[in-house]
Amino acid sequence: MRPTVAVVDDASLIRESVGLLMTDLDVVAAVATVEELVRRRPEADLVVLDLHLANLEQQPDVRQGIAAIRTLTTSGYRVCVYSQEERRFVLAACIAAGACGVVSKALPTARAQQLFLEAAAGGTVVPQAVVGILEVLVRRDCITLLSERQRQLLHGRARGLSYAQVAKQLYVSESTLRGYWLDLTRSLSESLRNLTPGEIERALGLAPGDLLEFWSGEATDGKDWWRTAEPR
Repeated sequence: MRPTVAVVDDASLIRESVGLLMTDLDVVAAVATVEELVRRRPEADLVVLDLHLANLEQQPDVRQGIAAIRTLTTSGYRVCVYSQEERRFVLAACIAAGACGVVSKALPTARAQQLFLEAAAGGTVVPQAVVGILEVLVRRDCITLLSERQRQLLHGRARGLSYAQVAKQLYVSESTLRGYWLDLTRSLSESLRNLTPGEIERALGLAPGDLLEFWSGEATDGKDWWRTAEPR
């Protein structure tokens, strides 16, 4: 049975094309705003959410960004962000806010569909930029729950090594490694949600207050939280 997916995107082309191009997904709703989805309350295994929803002149009050993720997760949905956003702290803030993954709109359709399937099945899809942040947090003991083998795996993936390359280094099969990675990313994502901006700033060597515009504990209305420049 195909997983059920709801799409929230203010671009009609995206809303109409996901179901046509990603045929392994069963799109049960395709709407322009989070408010409309919550009003309809469709049953879905996953919500595919664009971060940049509002046309500020036509829809100044719709929820987007962190606020949209929170609204959907509070309503019981698994959320996977689908966006052109590339700034690493914005992507990490999405995970910290409760999203189970982030998928780039720049990816080929088949790859994006594969990642949505993983997220709908209970997996966690962490982009490479966020993996790098997590590896720094682990290395500086801001996240301490990992075993030595898990740290080695994270270290390799943070440096862009393929599953095959890391599997060879650790003397395990690639399929076993993928299972480790699934558990590892889920655990790290949960840990990230429990960290404060201050803890992360200290670990990453940022100035106090640099993350307040990004992190889920501080962003409230979500209207323009991503517009602040990324911390230096």
